[in-house]
This record gives sequence, structure tokens and C-alpha cells, in this order.
Amino acid sequence: MANVTSSIVVACDGSEQSLKAAKMAAELAKATGQQLKLLAVFPGSKVERMVISGVWPSDLEQEQKEYGRKVFDATKEAVSGLADPADEILLKGEPAHQIIEYLETNPGTHMVLGRRGHSTVRSLTLGSISEKVVRHATGPVTVVSE
Repeated sequence: MANVTSSIVVACDGSEQSLKAAKMAAELAKATGQQLKLLAVFPGSKVERMVISGVWPSDLEQEQKEYGRKVFDATKEAVSGLADPADEILLKGEPAHQIIEYLETNPGTHMVLGRRGHSTVRSLTLGSISEKVVRHATGPVTVVSE
């Protein structure tokens, strides 16, 4: 049977859960010989707050780049010695939507992401990125729990 997965992509946000997911994704990439890619989403809610507060578009772009650099550096440190990420993908918007859209436009991607583990009530009121991705993903998704 041919490999249907062309790369393993880990969704990163710098949290402890995403770093744990990154380590698992790196181990999976190493074991399967697949490329490891890092994906971060600069949250749309943060963009909206910045625009409302009068931040210039150039400052917004700089803030997005700094966010990506911080997240990618932390993730690279977490996977150091396990895998060398082949690519860094920085998107902007609502995280679950952006991850699902990425999966749709990049067939053969195996997405790995962490789960925050909010209480049942909090998950119902806030929604869960990992749950949304699993429900709407067009490819394999691994959710790494706490």
C-alpha cells in the first residue's frame, strides 16, 4: 500500500499542549520518514482587537510575524533532536477554520494538534479547536491529550 501521507503538520500556539503535540508529531515524522511542518495561526480575535484599538496595518503585520517567530522558536526547541522542521506556515484568522482550510488545500497532510482539556461546560460554551478540526477534517488528524 502506498503512503497517502505526504507530510506531518503540527498546529502550534506555544502552549504546553501544543509543544507536547509537536514532540509526538516529530516522533511520528521520524518513524515514518515524513517531513515535519509547523503551522501557527495568528488569532483573528487578536487582529480584531488590534484594529479596533487603532493599530496600523504595518504594525499588525509585524505583530503577526513576531507571534509566529515566538511560536516557531519554542516549537523547534521542543522537537530539537527528534526532527528538523521542513517548513513554517503562518496563517491569520480563526484557528479551527484556518487549519481545516489548510487540510482541504493540502491533501495528504496528517495534522497533529494538542487538546487544551477545558471542562465540559467550558468546551460547550467556547468550542474546541481540536474538536472542530476533527469533525471537519478531510484527512487524518491526531489529537494529543494532556
